[in-house]
Amino acid sequence: MSTAVGRSGTEAWRALRVPLLATGVVVLGVLVLLIAGAARTSGPFSPDSAEPAGAKALAALLKNHGVDVMGTEDLQTAVDSAAGKTLLVAPGGSLSRSDWQDIARAGWSHIVLIRPSAKALEVVAPGVLDASSTLPKDSRSPDCDLPAAVKAGTATVSGVSYSAPDSAIACYGDGINHTVIRLETGGQIVDVVGSTRTFTNAELADDGNAALALNLIGTHPELVWYLPQYETDGYDDGDKADGPPLVPPDVRYIAWALAFAAFVVAIWRGRRLGPVVPEPLPVIVHAAETTEGRARLYRRSRARDRAAAALRESALGKLHKAHGIPRRADPTAVVSTVAARTGRDPVLLYELLYGQPPADDSDLMFLSNQLDVLTLEVRHP
Repeated sequence: MSTAVGRSGTEAWRALRVPLLATGVVVLGVLVLLIAGAARTSGPFSPDSAEPAGAKALAALLKNHGVDVMGTEDLQTAVDSAAGKTLLVAPGGSLSRSDWQDIARAGWSHIVLIRPSAKALEVVAPGVLDASSTLPKDSRSPDCDLPAAVKAGTATVSGVSYSAPDSAIACYGDGINHTVIRLETGGQIVDVVGSTRTFTNAELADDGNAALALNLIGTHPELVWYLPQYETDGYDDGDKADGPPLVPPDVRYIAWALAFAAFVVAIWRGRRLGPVVPEPLPVIVHAAETTEGRARLYRRSRARDRAAAALRESALGKLHKAHGIPRRADPTAVVSTVAARTGRDPVLLYELLYGQPPADDSDLMFLSNQLDVLTLEVRHP
């Protein structure tokens, strides 16, 4: 008659069904939240981000002044025909030249480029060039006749500066290069802004930043706030350096959701350590039995060195106690004291107490007997 030592299928299901159900509910809830928030944007200069580098405060300011702000990461939204609307293109991502051409041909009445790439400038804002220099953070006057800048007055700007053609209006610079450029091309207004921090949550309230942002961007009742991503067709023009991330963001979100679910289940199913409960031993183990058991272990593992060290340590303890020798006394002092008491040769006594480990079991037995004789001499001089 055999006895089953493992769980049956039914027992395993009963034990695991509740954890599996809890894990499934957590994962499903996280996925629902991800799907529900899929239309929202994220990252630096996002209209939904409340981080210091986000621009949620600017989006709220525009909405309060009657501008309908729609954040998107979809390229198709940026290339659709949108006459009478403003398109704001945030920094980041990687678009091909054909993508920028589609954006320029979409018919936007007003395009605002925040720290654009050289490719974007070439297609959407021809004649505006990156000056390859940055402006230090400072409160600067506009020094131009752009109405939005004149109304705002002094603004806190820093970052990339640009050189502009004679037909453009250049504001907020050092007299040579500027960080806000406006030009009209192809029947549409294009603004180039190199100071990315001016309109962020951290600095929107400084100087006239909020007024500049409102008058510069809120020119039409509808604003599409586009955050470029890494488009799959954006690598047909030699841009091999800026590729898409190896792990897509959606995959990372799902991985975090699964990790969180596993953590919750581990805490729920983990054993909780309670207070220490003393319990009497079922049997009494005598000291002699413990000593014999340890000796057998030493013999089985042939650990004569450890056995000899234990014997010598026990003998030294008795000698220290009998002669009042400090526990940390030098071996020479111990040997001289014991030799004076017993009359033994100090050299042989040093070899007995501090010598080399025995070579075999017979030497170990001889060492044990000699140590017993020595301790007896001390105990009964």
